[in-house]
Amino acid sequence: MNQFDLRTVQFNLSGIGCWLTLIGLIWLLGLGWLVKSVALLLLLLFLAPVFAFLGFRFWLQRNLTRAGCPVCQTSLTGLRGTAIACPNCGTSLEVLATAFERVAEAGTIDVTAVDVVDVRVESVPDLPPSGSGEDG
Repeated sequence: MNQFDLRTVQFNLSGIGCWLTLIGLIWLLGLGWLVKSVALLLLLLFLAPVFAFLGFRFWLQRNLTRAGCPVCQTSLTGLRGTAIACPNCGTSLEVLATAFERVAEAGTIDVTAVDVVDVRVESVPDLPPSGSGEDG
């Protein structure tokens, strides 16, 4: 026998009638402001988490940076203005607005190596002999 059959689902709303009667009596006694304030508090109680979640998502979209590591090109995600370490190569990185920058000590010069695959020299210009200069 299946207890959770959709044909046997019942809702017990017997306690609602008492609450509605109490609210109606308060309203008739001229205390409608009390009913309105309680309703407003309940509305704020339910809407506050929704607005907090939407605000957090907006803040996160503005402060999250997704880019590749400048050393090994691993895809990374970080919060703007923080420092992280690349999980692939271990390089210390600073998260900027749109990219990651390698953290280095002052005076360090970064160079980029370029692979030269195939270089062909077609012609060499005529150069003067090295011993014919006027040295004095």
